[in-house]
Amino acid sequence: MNTRADRRAAVKKLKALVLSPKIEINEYRKGIENEFSCELLPAGVECTEQDAGGVKYDLLTPVVYASNRIIFYIHGGSFVGGSRQSYRNFCSSLANDSSCRVAIPEYRLAPEHPFPSSVDDLLTAFRSIYADEKAAARLESSAKEKPKYTFGLKEEEPKKEEPGANIIIASDGSGASLTLALMFRMTEDQLKSVKKVVFFSPWLDVSRSSPLLTGRRVYDEVLSGDSMRRASDLYTYDSNSENIFISPLKAPPKNFEGFPPFFIQMGEKEILIQQVKQFESLLAQAKVECTLDIWPDMMYMFQFADEFLNESHLAVEKAGKEISKRPEEYEESEEEKSQRQKILDRNNIRSE
Repeated sequence: MNTRADRRAAVKKLKALVLSPKIEINEYRKGIENEFSCELLPAGVECTEQDAGGVKYDLLTPVVYASNRIIFYIHGGSFVGGSRQSYRNFCSSLANDSSCRVAIPEYRLAPEHPFPSSVDDLLTAFRSIYADEKAAARLESSAKEKPKYTFGLKEEEPKKEEPGANIIIASDGSGASLTLALMFRMTEDQLKSVKKVVFFSPWLDVSRSSPLLTGRRVYDEVLSGDSMRRASDLYTYDSNSENIFISPLKAPPKNFEGFPPFFIQMGEKEILIQQVKQFESLLAQAKVECTLDIWPDMMYMFQFADEFLNESHLAVEKAGKEISKRPEEYEESEEEKSQRQKILDRNNIRSE
């Protein structure tokens, strides 16, 4: 059981992920690196630097992994901070729990490189990894095919569907906005290669009309509306914040048609919970599956405080299982449904 001291320590650590309204950008960036970077990765995960069309990325490979699946992880950091180095530890745990390789691209950061620089970099990296994964799938499929002997008789070969890539996109915080902007720009075939999207405490609306940014004294233990507003100001100019590539919650349902299933994990105590519930409703209108996994009494990005919170390990393990399982394997238990509804009721959120 977590003590009050554990919770205070967790909150203190997690605040390094948030751009305070008063902190200087370079100080904020150093804070994330100092708090979350690590030299040794857990459980024998191997890290190699790769190049995807000119965008560098870390490829994290656990001891046991599925060769036909990869996670494309888009890190958060309020649009202005974070790096593949500061996310290696968390993504290594995710790699182990999902038995999956993880690619962490190093995209350009605001304000030196405002929107759409980060999305441009992510699209470049995704295209390259998508092509590599598709080629590998084709090669694996070809190797499994057995020669067919017709003994001189001509037989018409049935047309086979070309094997495609199997990519999961995962992200946290502001990385969710980047993820959806990236998906809006994908080709139909690229979008089909994305089998699932996993969000941790996603930012979905940083527009000037968002109640989180316009309301007075909107905050939880870790995140505040003022912090999100400052991040948005550094990412793009004021009037552009309503753009669906910045605030995807503003997009109409038709923009999400054909999207893969979503799995969204967050804490009950977050100010983002209402946004996420609205997003779940938006996806439902587009007939897109969305599983909302809310953890009782937890705060923003609690998964990153694993040395203080028992729930952190369990949550990442659950996300890993969600990534590795087959679609037909999931069925929410009655106990999970009941627990989820109690949380929504406590927060006055109506379930559609």
